[in-house]
Amino acid sequence: MLKARAAVQSLEPYRPPLDDRDGLRFDFNENTAGCSPRALEALQNLTAQEVATYPDRTKGEMFAAKHLALDPRQVLLTNGVDEAIHLVAETYLEPGDEVIIPVPTFAMYEIYARAAGAKVRRILAQKDFQFPLEQVLAAISPKAKLIVIANPNNPTGSIVSNAALAHLAKAAPGAGLLIDEAYFEFYGSTILSELKRLPNLFVARTFSKAYGMAGLRVGVIAAHVNQIEMLRRVTSPYNVNAAALACLPAALDDQTYVRSYVGEVVRGRAQLEGLLRELEIQYWPSQANFILARFGAMRIEFVKQMRQRGILVRDRDSDPGCAGCVRITLGTTSQNAQLLGTLRDVVDLVSRLEAIA
Repeated sequence: MLKARAAVQSLEPYRPPLDDRDGLRFDFNENTAGCSPRALEALQNLTAQEVATYPDRTKGEMFAAKHLALDPRQVLLTNGVDEAIHLVAETYLEPGDEVIIPVPTFAMYEIYARAAGAKVRRILAQKDFQFPLEQVLAAISPKAKLIVIANPNNPTGSIVSNAALAHLAKAAPGAGLLIDEAYFEFYGSTILSELKRLPNLFVARTFSKAYGMAGLRVGVIAAHVNQIEMLRRVTSPYNVNAAALACLPAALDDQTYVRSYVGEVVRGRAQLEGLLRELEIQYWPSQANFILARFGAMRIEFVKQMRQRGILVRDRDSDPGCAGCVRITLGTTSQNAQLLGTLRDVVDLVSRLEAIA
């Protein structure tokens, strides 16, 4: 009987709770307003001929390179950041290699690494989810071939300085350093400028978050020209679909829309932090479009009561170091106002229920 590789058989699939997502979706860190009207218009103007033709990502990569101020040879468009991560794993990892991943973080890093047959070394974040720089440095060995870091991190919203990241890249010249900047727009700082002097650096971006195109699945990975050439060797020539390629230039041109949405999110983030402080609920300062907060024993009832009131939030209790935690996405000004009012009412209700019990 045909069997999958042992590395694959040992994996637990990543199953996001996609079912029954009616209501205000503050659970997946999506853009809650939708994509730019210009991007939507480009999608609506897609022709039958374009749908029937194999997609060519060349022009899209030129637009992305211009946006990132890079040479087009330094960028590769991907089917979301997920494919970018997968391509790096497939290109550089051999069975038995080691991949260093600070946790908690995005689960797919470990899945793609282990699927390639690599051994994953998890490095637990320090107190208050501070980046464990010294521990990561200590974990680097000749077997280490990849270090993966989300900056800002998901689900914590914490960040790592560019100086620390550059230090890591120099400390492990035989390993790739993949920085996932999926939440860059809500933070504003990037390590892209270091690509010129760090040949083992990879930077991934997505158009699923601030740009509101999660349903189209388009991302980009940037690196030294030689590294991108290696990634292209294992990439499907038609990995990004025609609809995504048609919308991307329009989305990139509408920076006014992106800045406006990001501004609403950042203001809502500050308001939510203020409310959590008032309610004496522990949270961690975030540079992303969400906040991680510890609701402790009331976590399950809190998530349930929020859902009953039409607001979805994400239970992160099973993540390392996140016992009792819930992740809450931010959105538009009106949506954030709804969130804050509902959260206050639900916390009051759940607290009273606990007191009775």
